[in-house]
Amino acid sequence: MIDIRIIREHFEDYKKVCERRGCPVNLDTILELDKSSRQLAQEVDALRAERNRLSKECQTNPAAREQVKSLKVDLGTKENTLNELQDKLMKMLAFLPNQLADDVPNGLDDTDNVELRKVGTIPTFDFPVRDHQQLGELLDIIDTQRGAKVAQTGFYYWKGKGAQLAQALFFWTQQQLVNKGFTLFMTPCVAKERTLYGTGYLPFFADQTFNIKDTELALIGTSEQTLVGYHADDVLDGKDLPLCYTAYTPCFRTEAGSYGKASKGIFRVHQFHKVEQIIFCKPEDSVKYHDFCLENEEYLLQQLGIPYHVVNVCVGDMGAPGYKKYDIEAWFAGFGGYREVTSNTNLTSFQSRRLNIRYKDGDTRDYVHTISATAVTDRVLVAILENNQQADGTVIVPEVLRPLCGFDKIEPKKR
Repeated sequence: MIDIRIIREHFEDYKKVCERRGCPVNLDTILELDKSSRQLAQEVDALRAERNRLSKECQTNPAAREQVKSLKVDLGTKENTLNELQDKLMKMLAFLPNQLADDVPNGLDDTDNVELRKVGTIPTFDFPVRDHQQLGELLDIIDTQRGAKVAQTGFYYWKGKGAQLAQALFFWTQQQLVNKGFTLFMTPCVAKERTLYGTGYLPFFADQTFNIKDTELALIGTSEQTLVGYHADDVLDGKDLPLCYTAYTPCFRTEAGSYGKASKGIFRVHQFHKVEQIIFCKPEDSVKYHDFCLENEEYLLQQLGIPYHVVNVCVGDMGAPGYKKYDIEAWFAGFGGYREVTSNTNLTSFQSRRLNIRYKDGDTRDYVHTISATAVTDRVLVAILENNQQADGTVIVPEVLRPLCGFDKIEPKKR
């Protein structure tokens, strides 16, 4: 949530941010509500003080008792009006986007993202290249048909050596992050509405959420929701910051509005698996730890031998909670281009204000900043399959994963 003081003190600057983001909220109305709310809050405080003063005189002053009764009626009316004003104000603030870093590019969608660097060598082949769906069927390691039969289209199975490779990747990634100072979690796979609201997934991504009927719960779309929500209403010790958390979970998204996007195979699905990076830090450190998460993402892909490029995400491709975002797009040989595998967002205090997560360090008391960054998902497995394929359909396993999965290649199933 945006700090209301930004609107009060930097109205024109923040108005330009909203215009860049295409935000339709009327800031003038918000300022009027804020002004009315603060004025009425002062009146309520004054009435409470007067009521308390007179209450002390009630035993000796009959007139004071009558005044207290009258004050209670007036106070109740004003308190109800104040609650209505504050509720209306909070609902409007809930739809306001975060501020933007100075170097966020203009643009409408991912085609306007700005490339920062390319890393790795794009593989070349002297045979017809297969995509991951074709490889998955040839190797008998991906089954989308039975996924659709058991659940629906958009669900799938990793099986056999594919499942072993997947587990090896996710476990290896967690090991790497623990070695870099992250605390490993196993989190719930459901979250309350407040948690989704607090992390910014409500109301901005409500159409992506699988709600559980007749409950206040929803399936998580990322462990960001449960890891950030872990510290709701906490006051953290500044000496302990940064707190670096990671978790591996299944993730569930409706993918509403994705019709027409390149989604063959298991690239865009309703359930996927992800290792996440979450950091709570002091405000002055969030740029540093945003970069730190990016370094981790690049390190993992380099160790896996996957070529990629890093892009600075434009304003039109960034969700409302984000202040600045980097995406890494890996090379997919079967697709013949770069496609997103990780996203890394500095959310500043947007989430911590909504979830009331603060820190105290000496005389300083403030909201923490949060960083949310992908480590790996199934898409990295897809990139491994497509980039490491051989003419006969065999896929070579990255060297770092071989000790965990127990084999160095996956060969086509013998007929």
